[in-house]
Amino acid sequence: MPTRKSPRKGSLQFWPRKRASKFLPRVNWDAISSGKNLKGFICYKAGMASVSIKDNTPDSMTKGKERIIPATILECPAMKIFSVRFYKNKKVANEILAEKLDKELKKKIKIPKKHKKLEEIKLEDYDDIRLICYSIVKKTGIKKKPDLSEIGLKGSFEEKINFVKENLNKEISIENVFEKGQLVDVRGLTKGKGFQGPVKRFGITLRVHKSEKGVRKVGSIGPWHPARVTFRVPMAGQLGMFTRVIYNNKILDMGKSEDKFRNIKNFGDIKTNYMIITGSVQGPAKRQLLVTSPLRETKKQKKKNYELLEILK
Repeated sequence: MPTRKSPRKGSLQFWPRKRASKFLPRVNWDAISSGKNLKGFICYKAGMASVSIKDNTPDSMTKGKERIIPATILECPAMKIFSVRFYKNKKVANEILAEKLDKELKKKIKIPKKHKKLEEIKLEDYDDIRLICYSIVKKTGIKKKPDLSEIGLKGSFEEKINFVKENLNKEISIENVFEKGQLVDVRGLTKGKGFQGPVKRFGITLRVHKSEKGVRKVGSIGPWHPARVTFRVPMAGQLGMFTRVIYNNKILDMGKSEDKFRNIKNFGDIKTNYMIITGSVQGPAKRQLLVTSPLRETKKQKKKNYELLEILK
């Protein structure tokens, strides 16, 4: 009888499999070339729903027909600029705080009493600008402490400076960053499942019921030599709370809530702006997510043209 073989379990692309250190991941903003002005926005997952859409995609088999597809509802409260980071040779060279900051920020980070103003900076000494933005989450029913994240800007150095001058100490809405019908990437943490065994964690096959020393474990953890267990062996450990990216979700609808979404399970009411995107995204309800401009658009996703008809419960 030939030896039974199967592909290895668990991708080696994700290693080490441990809890992420922060909820909002860092992003390589230089790699993202598309976008209006800001390349990202902080949103919160409200929940999922089935939506009725009309498919207007050219050359589609269901063109002109009504379809039911899964969608995710995100709450997107306005953001404010916390500070402006000046870069020189891809390293942080200077940072300037905004003048009017929310009181809730003091619970999150230490704010210095004295700081420089934008007018005092010599702009010719730097070659790039990025913003530290925070969400005005107190307007929602989720929590009071804002979430902060570094967000890149699109355009030339002068265009970035003009955007900062126009929006410093002002609220930035989701409608100023993204448009209905465009593609977005969603970055954030998956649901946390704690300490789990190798069967749930890597999907290995259960051993026969008469096996010694357990059924839900690996039969062999490696050869005699080298005399150590390699990292490729499926072992028990942390599952979930991993940083993941969902690429190329299409925005079906966005705007002000105006009591459209009430009593969402495990979330409540959406009180600020909302965004509905196709498919599912990582994390439980109320999880903070970083919605960014697409890193790599695909023709298949970009040409899709959906008209939202109804949100089904």
